[in-house]
Amino acid sequence: MNEVLLLVGTRPEAVKAAPVALCLAEHPYLTAAVVHSGQHAVMVEQALAPFGLRPDESLCYRRTTGGQPELFAHLLPALDALLARRRPKAVLVQGDTATALAGALAAFWQRVPVVHLEAGLRTGDLAAPFPEEANRQLIARVAALHLAPTPAAAAALSAECPSGGPVVVTGNTVVDAALRIAALETPAANPDLMAVERDLETHGGRLVLVTAHRRESWGAPLDEVLGAVAALAEGHPDVHVLLPVHPNPAVRAQVVAVLGGNPRVTLTDPLSYPDLVRVLRRAALVLTDSGGIQEEAPSFGVPVLVLREVTERMEAVHAGCAWLVGTDRTRILLAADEMLHTRLRIPVNSNPFGDGNASRRVCAAIEALLAGTPAPQMLESAAGPPPRIFMRGSRACEGAVVEVDCG
Repeated sequence: MNEVLLLVGTRPEAVKAAPVALCLAEHPYLTAAVVHSGQHAVMVEQALAPFGLRPDESLCYRRTTGGQPELFAHLLPALDALLARRRPKAVLVQGDTATALAGALAAFWQRVPVVHLEAGLRTGDLAAPFPEEANRQLIARVAALHLAPTPAAAAALSAECPSGGPVVVTGNTVVDAALRIAALETPAANPDLMAVERDLETHGGRLVLVTAHRRESWGAPLDEVLGAVAALAEGHPDVHVLLPVHPNPAVRAQVVAVLGGNPRVTLTDPLSYPDLVRVLRRAALVLTDSGGIQEEAPSFGVPVLVLREVTERMEAVHAGCAWLVGTDRTRILLAADEMLHTRLRIPVNSNPFGDGNASRRVCAAIEALLAGTPAPQMLESAAGPPPRIFMRGSRACEGAVVEVDCG
C-alpha cells in the first residue's frame, strides 16, 4: 500500500481532511495515515470522532509560551523523525495553519511530495489574515500538487506560478464533511444548544449564529461586533442569538462583558462539529469571521454576513451567498436588519465551494500524482462520468490548471 500522510493540528484541518481519509480508506492501493500535530490538543480528536476516525499518530510535546517560534521548534524535528520512520509516498497539508506550513517544510526537506488541500486562497494582504496569508503563500512554493477549491483559487495560483506542480480544481472537502454530518441527523449534544432549541420550539422565533475568532478582530473591532449583536437582539424580539465563545480568556471576558446576561443571547463553549452543522441547518442568519462557515452555510441556504474587511472567499460574495460587512457596528446592523426583515434564503444547490464530491476528486488527483500521470489525463480514472478538463497556463508557468467536473 502507498501511504498518504494526512497532517492535521486544528479542528478545521481535521474536518476538511476527514472526507479524504474516508475516501482513501476505500482506495485499492492508497491508504491514509492521520497524524495529529498536537497544535490544538483534544479538538482534533473531537472533530474526527463523528466521522468514525481517530489519529493514527499524535505528536506530544509541552508548550509554555504558545508562540509560533516555540511551536515550530517542536514540530519540525518531530515531523522530520516521523517522516523518516513512516516513509509516506506523499504528505497532505490543509489550508494555512502553522501545522500545514511546518508539515510542508518537513516533507519538502525529505523530498516527499507535498499535496496542498485548499490551495490558492488569497487576500493579497500579508496582514489579513495574519499569519495565515503568509503561511499559504509559502506552502505554495514547495507543493507538488495544488488542490484548489474553486476556479478563482486556481486562477490565483496560475498567476503566481508557485511551482511546477499541477493545479486541480476539486471543490472544498468541507462541503463533503458538512453534508455527511447533516445526513446523520445527530441530536444536539451541547446543553446550552439543547435549551435554545427547546425555547424556540416552545415560543417560536428565529436563530442567529455569531462566531468571531480572528486575531485581527480582537479588541476594538470585536467591541463593534458585539455592540451590533446586542442591538440586533434588542431590535428583533423573535431572534435568539447563539454565540460560541473563543477559548482565549481575554476574548471570553470581552464577550461576557457586553453580552453576558442578555436574555436573548446564549453564550456557549465551542460547539462540536455535529452541533455546529445542526445550528447552520436551523439558522436564519450567520454573522462570522470564520472561513469554514462561509463555505458550509450556502449548502443549507443560510445567508452569511462576513465580519472582516477582506475575505479570501469572495466566491460566496459574488454568488450572492455572503456579504462583506467588516466590523463596523452600523454596517453590520444595517445588513442584518435587511436580511432578517426580508427573511432571505439562499438556494441550497448554489454553494460555490462544492457539490459534496471534492474528496473523490482529491483522491483521484493524488493517485495520478503518485502514478506520474501527466496533468491533462489526471482524472480520467476517476469513478463516475468522464470529467471535463480545462487547461490553463503558459510557458512561464508549467503547472497546468485542471478543472474537474464529475457531473
